[in-house]
Amino acid sequence: MAMKPLTIAGGGLAGLALGIALRRRSIPVRIMEAASFPRHRVCGEFISGIKADELIALNIDDLFEPAERHREIAWFDGARPMLRATLPEAAYGLSRHHLDGALAERFIGLGGELHTGSRFLGDASEGTVIATGRPRRASPWLGLKAHFKDLALDADLEIHLATGAYIGLTRVEDHRVNVSGLFHRSTPLKGGGHVLAGAAEDAGLQELAHRLRAARVDSASIKGVNRFHLGWQLQQDDSVRIGDAAVMIPPFTGNGMTMALQGALSAVEPLTKWSSGECSWSTTAADIRKNQRRMFTSRLRWARSLQWLLMKPMGRRFCAVAINKRWVSFETLYRRVR
Repeated sequence: MAMKPLTIAGGGLAGLALGIALRRRSIPVRIMEAASFPRHRVCGEFISGIKADELIALNIDDLFEPAERHREIAWFDGARPMLRATLPEAAYGLSRHHLDGALAERFIGLGGELHTGSRFLGDASEGTVIATGRPRRASPWLGLKAHFKDLALDADLEIHLATGAYIGLTRVEDHRVNVSGLFHRSTPLKGGGHVLAGAAEDAGLQELAHRLRAARVDSASIKGVNRFHLGWQLQQDDSVRIGDAAVMIPPFTGNGMTMALQGALSAVEPLTKWSSGECSWSTTAADIRKNQRRMFTSRLRWARSLQWLLMKPMGRRFCAVAINKRWVSFETLYRRVR
């Protein structure tokens, strides 16, 4: 019996990973992507908490071979050291510019139909998976990212916290450092090639701003995004949504890219059953939502609470004391947001 075809609206991490996994099962898949490859995206590019068997199940484990391996992290409250820790397992440092392109090539190589420069104009009807990224909603958040060269790091991952903002720095491939930040502000930023340095300065992170201005920024990698909402996204009945179209975790966790991949994996079995005619679309959508809620609800609650603390001076001090006095271990908090 012929498998029913699927359309995936959006060729980001979640959409491409899902397309690859479905093509491995000989399911006809068409991906509609408004942009082209390769491209830069606002992203921490620090992938932690993903399991090797999950990457294998998606048939993309070998695509992570160029990634940097990260274990040591350092958090700073302004200019003051807050904590240092070693991750329980290595994280990956890999740019979206590289990874999205590799995923697209893998999908096409498996016989997938990829349409770039082609925005999906349909609706979330039967046979369509929405993976177009965040729904655009009123929000005070602003996200920024850029790649820097000649930028020395104090750890594999640096997190610089301030009131209403935080900025992460981590190495990716080709000796570059990805710098990405989340800012609670509604006014635009200026600064040309050093917009992230300006944002750091505005947030009170003067030492970090000086480091960024002294480094070389890749102007093509500068990206910004606004009008997004953290947490569960708007969802219609019987729609199938994965990636940022379904849920967004606070970026400080380093778990956003992992959740995009895990969200794709959560949809593979239900969509395979639908494609083979074993179940209805409404059952498929309900099963995927159930899988995502089971996987992500707890970590979202912890991440939301921790971000609320980390955005406030007293909250940052409390977190530092709690970890340093071993009232709670860093590994426990790490596990709670994964």
